Parts: sequence; structure tokens; C-alpha cells
Amino acid sequence: NASTNPNHVQAQFPTDCKQCHDEAKWSPAPNFDHNDFYPLVGAHAAVKNDCIACHANGYSNTPNTCAGCHLPDYNASTNPNHVQAQFPTDCKQCHDESRWSPSSFNHNSFYPLNGAHAQVANDCIACHANGYSNTPNTCAGCHLPDYNASTNPNHIQAQFPTDCKQCHDEARWSPASNFDHNTFYPLIGAHAAVKNDCIACHANGYSNTPNTCAGCHLPDYNAVTNPNHVQAQFPTDCKQCHDEARWAPAANFDHNTFYPLIGAHAVVKNDCIACHANGYSNTPNTCAGCHLPDYNAVTNPNHVQAQFPTDCKQCHDESRWSPSSFNHNSFYPLNGAHAQVANDCVACHANGYSNTPNTCAGCHLPNYNATRNPNHAQAQFPTDCRECHDESRWSPSSFDHDGMYFPIYSGTHRGEWNTCADCHTNPANYAVFTCINCHEHNNKAEVDMDHRGESGYQYTPTSCYGCHPDGRD
Repeated sequence: NASTNPNHVQAQFPTDCKQCHDEAKWSPAPNFDHNDFYPLVGAHAAVKNDCIACHANGYSNTPNTCAGCHLPDYNASTNPNHVQAQFPTDCKQCHDESRWSPSSFNHNSFYPLNGAHAQVANDCIACHANGYSNTPNTCAGCHLPDYNASTNPNHIQAQFPTDCKQCHDEARWSPASNFDHNTFYPLIGAHAAVKNDCIACHANGYSNTPNTCAGCHLPDYNAVTNPNHVQAQFPTDCKQCHDEARWAPAANFDHNTFYPLIGAHAVVKNDCIACHANGYSNTPNTCAGCHLPDYNAVTNPNHVQAQFPTDCKQCHDESRWSPSSFNHNSFYPLNGAHAQVANDCVACHANGYSNTPNTCAGCHLPNYNATRNPNHAQAQFPTDCRECHDESRWSPSSFDHDGMYFPIYSGTHRGEWNTCADCHTNPANYAVFTCINCHEHNNKAEVDMDHRGESGYQYTPTSCYGCHPDGRD
């Protein structure tokens, strides 16, 4: 009768105390299991020893539903307002007994709160200011004002779809992360600089925006003067010569496929007018096509008179014009003294280049005829000058008088004569010589005395040579 928490009399509990108590302890009642009636878990566990907290009005018909106790909380909730939203009063659908706020309601089962939307996960009013019934779940349902306010690009004028997810994602609004311009037109090279500046290419809207080079760059094509694309009738497909990384110089155009610009031609590779002043159609690709004025103006040698071929590459190369790469040695070697005229064509070709002599006498016959010591003409020397001379020097000759006949440049006769005629008295025949025209030999008596008693001695012009072939006593 004295128990008040709970009041056993009012609660009309049975008087068989052993149903709830045991003899070891009276309170709390160890045999009574509240979970048999209502589980005290989560936040409810805090009142498991405070019966009045839930049973202030007695134990008969104590409510066992959420709303039975928590309807005041339901009615008092403003974020969200459960009454206006007509949420169910079965609190367990959104809350659990461990905590009241935030609820265990999974918003993703209705609309995922990802990316930027995650910021309002606990701010229901942000999206549900007008209630929870028929809340829009499309991009445009909330973001149409953003769609309408966009100017770069203007979504309304461009008639872009209002399904924002086609171009944007929830992580960020700008720049549009899902829109891939490359699926329409790749923005690479110099075009990459305008990838965030839509107006640069779409100032007139987005419908039928050109996707060809000339569609945007025709003014550049028309304005170019070096070379003049219009006059040259170049194709308007700019990519044939240019790429998107740079406009000038044209990166894709390879002049070498038409005419290699090497050697001296390399200096004009960026100066188209130098060769194409008269246009690009039928531009000559032969040497004479451009260099005929040079051919005609040359005087050493005179190419016109010499009737040289106009294929300049036979004698010149593109690295240099003068001196030419012509190899004179393939016709006549310019060695020795001839090397001095290697760059003086007129010296040998004063009468032209046809039938220019290639023998010694062909050029040096005047020298042959003018020679007096010895007189080559009288002596009937051969006109093949190389038998006695070489190209390194003309005089003295390379004729070996000492080794082949008689020492006059060495031995006792060195310096004892002045001209060939001292010994060779017949200028028409050098096989004729005399030994007795000089020093003591011109006195027969003295010579006879010197050779007295010597067998075979004769006083004749050539008898000395028989005993003195080397000129010694």
C-alpha cells in the first residue's frame, strides 16, 4: 500500500509480490521485465527506473506509440514543420530512440544531397520553404533563375536544355564540368585560350556556329599578303598549312614537298614574295626559271657565248654560287702553275670553251717558239712540254742533263758554260756537241802534250767524252 513509484494500489498490481520482486531485494523489482510490455532502449533507457516519467497518469492504458508520448514534440517541430508537411506520426520512420535530432531520415531515398546540395542536408527550409508536398526534384525546378541569369553563354538565347546535369554537376556550377566542347569542336592549341570565353566564338549565338577554319578565319585568310592567299587561290582549309598551335609560320606546310629550300635558298623560306612575286601558279622549279638573268650576266666565263647548259646544278650548288662546284679536273687538272688560273676562266678560255686545247703545245706553243736557250724549234724538240718541263715550274726545266747525258750542273763543268750553244754548236741538232771549244781544249798543241803516250788519243770534238764521260780528269 505504501509504494508510490509506482503506486501499487492505484495501479491495481497483484499482491503476489514474487511476480515482480524477489526475497533478495525489494527495489528495484528484479523480476519485473519492462521489455515484456515496452522496450526501454536508446533514450528511453534513461527512465527505466523512473516509472512516473511515463506513468504519471497511471499504468492502465499507458500509450506504447511514439505519438502517444511525443505528439507535443511532433507539433512543435518547425524545421521541418511536421504538421504542415503532414508527416506521419510514426516517429520511427525518421527518428530512432538513440537520438531525436538529426533524424535518421534518409533524404537520398527521395533526392540525393550530393556535391553543393550536401551543404543544405540539415537545412530543410532551404529547399522546402513552400512545404514538402510536390517539392521539385529537377534542376530547373530550383535553378531556373540561375539558368535565366546566365550570360556567358546566354542559356535562353542559345535554347540550351534545362536539364542542367547535361553540362553541370552538383560539385560545381561554373565552369560547366560535364559539358565537353571537344564532342562538338576540339579547343586545342590557340583555341584553348577561349575555352571559358564562349562569346569569343558564339557572339551571334550557338545555332549553326561554324566548325571549319574559314568559318571563323576567313578575314585572316583574306588579309594575308605574304603570301596573298586570295591571289594564290590557296584552299580555305587552313589546316593543310597551319595548325592550331600557331598561325605563322605555317607549321604543316612543307615547302620541301614542292621545292627544297636548302643552301642559299634557306634564307628565303619565310619570304614567299622573294620567289612568288608573280603568284604561286606555275612558279618555276628549275634553276634557269629563276636564275637565267644571272646566267646571262656572267662574264667569267661568259655562259651564253660558251653555250653552257642552263641546268645550273651541273656546275653550282645551292650553298654558294661562286666559285662554282664545277670540277675542272674532270676535264683538265689545274695543278702546279695552272692552279693560279683556277678562278680565272678567261686566262685559258679567251676564245670560248668549245675545243679548248688540252695539250701543252695547244696553249704554250708561243713559249716553245720563243725559247732560244736552247732554241726548241731549231732543235726540233718535241712539243709535249712535259717531257722536259712539269707544271710546277717552267725554268729551269725538269730535263735531267746530268743523269741522262753529261754533268753540266754538277762536277767540274758546273758554272763553266753560259748557253747550250757553248757545247751544242748545231742548233738544229743537239746530238752534235764539241768538247774542244772551251778552256785549254781549243789549243791542240797543249792537248796533244797532255795526252802524249796515251793510247787511242785523238784530237776531235767528241773524243774527250770517250775517256771522260763524267767530265773529270
